Amino acid sequence: MTPKEKFRSDLRTLAATLSKEISTKDGQWSVKGFIDAYKNVYTISSDMKIVSKILEIHLFPTLLAFATKNNYALVLAEHQNHYPDVSFVSKDDESIKFAVDFKTTYRQPKKPWLCNGFTLGSFGKYFVERTSTKNIRFPYNSYAGHFCLGIIYDRALEATIDETKAFPIEKLQSITSVISNIEFFVAEKWQIASDKKGSGNTANIGSINRISDIIAGNGMFANLGEKWFDEYWMNFGKINRETTKGKPEPITTLKDYIEFKGGDVSLIVKKNNRK
Repeated sequence: MTPKEKFRSDLRTLAATLSKEISTKDGQWSVKGFIDAYKNVYTISSDMKIVSKILEIHLFPTLLAFATKNNYALVLAEHQNHYPDVSFVSKDDESIKFAVDFKTTYRQPKKPWLCNGFTLGSFGKYFVERTSTKNIRFPYNSYAGHFCLGIIYDRALEATIDETKAFPIEKLQSITSVISNIEFFVAEKWQIASDKKGSGNTANIGSINRISDIIAGNGMFANLGEKWFDEYWMNFGKINRETTKGKPEPITTLKDYIEFKGGDVSLIVKKNNRK
């Protein structure tokens, strides 16, 4: 077993235990809010950025114990917008590093087989110039693997959450958690990538959004491999193709890129585009 295979296996074993570790018996998040010096409890916002950050803090002691057990140093990102969230560096051989990003998203209430999706990191400078240290903890090509530790959950109905109210600590168990039914997964980011940007005009790689495919690592590049993923996103929007109107336009779909390179388009996992 290679170091990468062992790390993947160990991280998945850990992920399988995390839901129970941070949930109550009825499946709610065990974090109910925050407490002040007078023992008043305030519910937290269901805003995804806030939930994501608190989940990271909640999980950090467990990840630190995991790193210690497996003889890794846990190195945090130096800035909030830097990649990855955490780096695992082998204490036996510092050349062995693994990038792990936390990815949180929620199930769509009317289509619970779909999630809201997430971004998988930038395809900008550090992704293209793989010895660059701009906005990345260590150069991209120094990592032996790029993993997502993913969290998918249900959001509480707005009517059940009152962010304006303070509760005495004796009422802690009666507070409705802002999220529940928490599910963890581990995947290499290329395995769950789509061929679309993840957010507006920013240079971020988008994910697929069908939950069963995310859990299975069955993204659009799943049959093509990581090299196609790297090549496509390193060249996203930079190569032009001729159109029927004779006017060149940038290639921004995987199908067009593979056709341009003379590859086999039948290998694209198209079912991830279904709604």
